[in-house]
Amino acid sequence: MAHPSQLGFQDAASPVMEELLHFHDHALMIVFLISTLVLYIIVAMVSTKLTNKHILDSQEIEIIWTILPAVILILIALPSLRILYLMDEINDPHLTIKAVGHQWYWSYEYTDYEDLAFDSYMIPTQDLTPGQFRLLEADHRMVVPVESPIRVLISAEDVLHSWAVPSLGVKMDAVPGRLNQTAFIASRPGVFYGQCSEICGANHSFMPIVVEAVPLQHFENWSSLMLEDA
Repeated sequence: MAHPSQLGFQDAASPVMEELLHFHDHALMIVFLISTLVLYIIVAMVSTKLTNKHILDSQEIEIIWTILPAVILILIALPSLRILYLMDEINDPHLTIKAVGHQWYWSYEYTDYEDLAFDSYMIPTQDLTPGQFRLLEADHRMVVPVESPIRVLISAEDVLHSWAVPSLGVKMDAVPGRLNQTAFIASRPGVFYGQCSEICGANHSFMPIVVEAVPLQHFENWSSLMLEDA
C-alpha cells in the first residue's frame, strides 16, 4: 500500500514484482555509476590546467566510448528481456478471471464457475468506514487464493481502460473488442489496491481495483457463499 511522502515502490506481493524491484535497483546503480564518472570527468576537465588544444583524434578514446556504452546497454537489456518473458508466461493457471472495464466500474467473471460474476463499484467517500481508503475501496473485491497462478482476461465494454495493481506487478490495457491476458501469483495474503490507468472519461479516477488474496480454504468458502447468493 502506498503512503504519504513515499519515494520507492510499493512492497512486492508477487514474484514478478520482486524481479521488477531488483531490476530497478540494478538499473539505478548503473545510472549512478555513469553519473559519478561523468561528474568526475567534468570536474577534472574544468579544474586542470594541463590542456592540449591540438589533439584532433584519439583511437583509444574512441574505442573506449564505443565499447563501454555497448556493454552497459547489454547489462541493462539482458535482465530486462528476462523479466519481459517472465511476465508473459502463463503456465497452467489454477483460476481464470475475466475483468471487463466500463465507464466507470469493473465487472468480474470467474470463468471456472458457472454463475460467479459481479460488478465492482467505488465506495463513495461519505460511505467509507474508519480505516478504509478514499478513492481506493470497492464494494466487491476480486478474491483470489494465495500462491496460485491466476490468469486474468481483460477487455472493455466502451472505451479504453487499463487494469493495474502495482503491488502485484500487473498492468494490462482493456481494449473494446479485444481480449488481453496477464497472470500473477499472490505470494502473501493481503489486500492490494490499484486503479484504472488509462484516462477513460470524467470519472476515470473513480475506478478502483481491489484484489484480496486469501488462503485456499477461505477462497473456497467465499466462492460457495457467492454461488449461494447468485
